[in-house]
Amino acid sequence: MRRNPKDTIESQRRITRRALFLGASQLAFVGVLAARMRYLQVDQADQYRLLADENRINIRLLPPARGLIYDRNGVALAVNKPLYRITIVREDAGDVNNVVARLNALVPLDPEEIARALDEMKRRSPFVPVTLAERLTWEDIAEVAVNAPALPGVTPEVGLSRAYPLADDFAHIVGYVGAVNEADLNRTNDRDPLLQIPRFQIGKVGVEAKLEKSLRGKAGIKRIEVNSIGRVMRELGREEGEPGANLQLTIDSALQNYVQARLEGESAAAVVIDVQTGDLLAIGSTPAFDPNKFVNGISQADYSALLNDKYRPLPNKAIQGVYPPASTFKMITALAALEAGVLTSEETVKCNGFVEVGGRRFHCWKRSGHGNVNLKNSLKKSCDVFYYEMAQRAGIEKISEMARKFGFGTKFDVPMSSVAKGLAPTKSWKLEHRGSEWVIGDSLNAAIGQGFVLSSPMQQALMTARLATGRAVMPRLIKSVNGAETPINAGEPLGINENNLRLVRKAMYAVVNETGGTAFRSRILTENMRMAGKTGTSQVGNTVVRNKDVPWEKRDHALFVSFAPFDNPRIAVSVVVEHGGGGSKAAAPIARDIALQALYGELPPLDAYPERDRWRIRSEQKELNLRDPETFREGKDQA
Repeated sequence: MRRNPKDTIESQRRITRRALFLGASQLAFVGVLAARMRYLQVDQADQYRLLADENRINIRLLPPARGLIYDRNGVALAVNKPLYRITIVREDAGDVNNVVARLNALVPLDPEEIARALDEMKRRSPFVPVTLAERLTWEDIAEVAVNAPALPGVTPEVGLSRAYPLADDFAHIVGYVGAVNEADLNRTNDRDPLLQIPRFQIGKVGVEAKLEKSLRGKAGIKRIEVNSIGRVMRELGREEGEPGANLQLTIDSALQNYVQARLEGESAAAVVIDVQTGDLLAIGSTPAFDPNKFVNGISQADYSALLNDKYRPLPNKAIQGVYPPASTFKMITALAALEAGVLTSEETVKCNGFVEVGGRRFHCWKRSGHGNVNLKNSLKKSCDVFYYEMAQRAGIEKISEMARKFGFGTKFDVPMSSVAKGLAPTKSWKLEHRGSEWVIGDSLNAAIGQGFVLSSPMQQALMTARLATGRAVMPRLIKSVNGAETPINAGEPLGINENNLRLVRKAMYAVVNETGGTAFRSRILTENMRMAGKTGTSQVGNTVVRNKDVPWEKRDHALFVSFAPFDNPRIAVSVVVEHGGGGSKAAAPIARDIALQALYGELPPLDAYPERDRWRIRSEQKELNLRDPETFREGKDQA
């Protein structure tokens, strides 16, 4: 049957419309697609090129070399040594446990280190590298590199680690570094991205901590190309960082070694200072410890042993420790009385062994009394009653003012941890801090360096340097930074009558060099190296029971301060022997030996000592555990 022509025409029209609609739709789709492609490839080209590069190129920080630390003669005290380690990136590794197991089959890892690393990975962002193992051998690193395709996310690296060649001698001065932890980040509020590098080391105590920013340097960067699964393909570029500043300390490492050796066996501290420049030449504190143990994490057993040691090896007793200065403070009281015009050089005070003030009896250390004593003999024999009288005449405010002129109650700006301020008490201080009024007995105690008066061994050395020069000598520990000398503050005149200072110095000379002086046994015989000084015995416990009859921790502290040579002072020395008993027996001989070592620059000849002591001194010198001088030469070569 034939179709109606009208139907045929209508059918053709319908087909044509559909074809046109379909063609238009296809054309529109192609147009939209083309427009989108143009938008992505032309208009947004820069943005997507950057994203593609970010996926292809990783930028990693390069830790700078930490600045080195030297002594005043160029001997290396803190150096950097190569360190091989393995890091892992959780995001790149995928199945971390599986990758670690494969790595452990190649290089046996410490289970504790693995557990620590897995824990650290949970706390850090997935793209941050975490150290799996360090202090590996070159063979271990090569093994990992060869098997890299089977260890996604694992990277063998070569870094630098801190080392301290002179170990114990400088543990309390230079300090040590350790891996940055959460507490460090929270405490310092430091935003330096370097701190995000796994196990990055920062200073924890000592100069390492106080001058951390200078020693750290600035980070470098390297650009590396990675494939689609994050594996490193090649290095595209590198910008080296800026190494930390090299520091030179004022310390003489050979003298420091002698001081540590001479103090060995005691819980003690000693400071040697150049009276002309304020340079700290030695800062001894015993017992000490090996700072190298802290660099990569000290074991709990070793740390507990240090914490539980009753001789307290961790704190720097020379800087952080504070002690009643005892009779070494009498020069301050004498100067306060002289400057106040309530004492003359020849005036005498009668010592019957005690005085009664305010209904209380205050004893002299010599119960039978010293008889009539003037200023010189009061220091030479260390008479307490003389200074009880001066306390009543001058008053605590004058004494405290004089003490502050000599550095008491001042926190000096030396780059070391927990520098002690000490205390020069006043009436207002007691009211504010103890909630009670000052009484006359407080003044009498303060006049002989007991009661509330406190000072560190460094402050005592500084006091002696100021006595020797009449100037406000300031301590200096950093000699230079990157070779640039740091300023020397020789100090302004103290404003004290030179005649009064001379009287006190002569009395200190008598203490050591005249018969009857409390340190006569510790005199120096070398004519141009004669020493002036003052003994001190700081009471700790019962004043009646003898030291040898009480436990060590309840015995008196022994102190001695000195300067030498008397005619042309070059150095001041302070020594504190904790619970050592009398200053004349325990501290003065040590200070004498240290002074001689500093003045000679080596072990002094025996004729520098009193004849009766020479055989004993010879034996003691042989027993000293001194470093081989070659050690210091090697330190310079290393520098």
